[in-house]
Amino acid sequence: MNLSISLHMLARAPVAGQVKTRLIPALGPQGACDLQQLLLERALQLPAHGFSERFLWLDDLPSADLQALAQRLGWTLVEQPAGDLGERMRRIATLGLAESDAVILIGNDCPAIDGDYLQAACKALQEQTVVIGPAEDGGYVLLGLRRMDATLFSDMPWGTERVFNITLKRLQQLGWPPALLPMLWDVDRPEDLPRLAELNIQI
Repeated sequence: MNLSISLHMLARAPVAGQVKTRLIPALGPQGACDLQQLLLERALQLPAHGFSERFLWLDDLPSADLQALAQRLGWTLVEQPAGDLGERMRRIATLGLAESDAVILIGNDCPAIDGDYLQAACKALQEQTVVIGPAEDGGYVLLGLRRMDATLFSDMPWGTERVFNITLKRLQQLGWPPALLPMLWDVDRPEDLPRLAELNIQI
């Protein structure tokens, strides 16, 4: 079986003072915005192999440069639906599954995601209903689905260390044992910044 899999990246448009707010004490509003731009550009350059389509869901209008980069790299730019993070993810997953056999949802906060990680997720979805990439902070950096259930996204304490464990519990209740990918890290807090140097990301 060879599934058609669409990739969906949810991202905040780089606007000074409105993105990476937990990093503003360390970087200042413009520095945090510049980092968001850098992480977004890096994520857009992930390889397209294995995906039928790739969508960048932005929460605001993109700059002309960002729009041009996304289009040049083969991403379809779409405005995020309304609602909290869970509602937006639910809607995006539902829309994606109407057009393809499976969806993979990522953000742009995890610079350690690479082509191999995405390929491992695609491979796992050929065998299992769900694949999930845990984050060190207790959330997840990737969620792949062949089926949708709203309980995966509703009443979730987003941004806390409980998200991954609650998601696992709900998957267990659904009878959808997930494939687990290696744990990665997000860039959200000042203590995450030194690790960017390990990936040769200059801020």
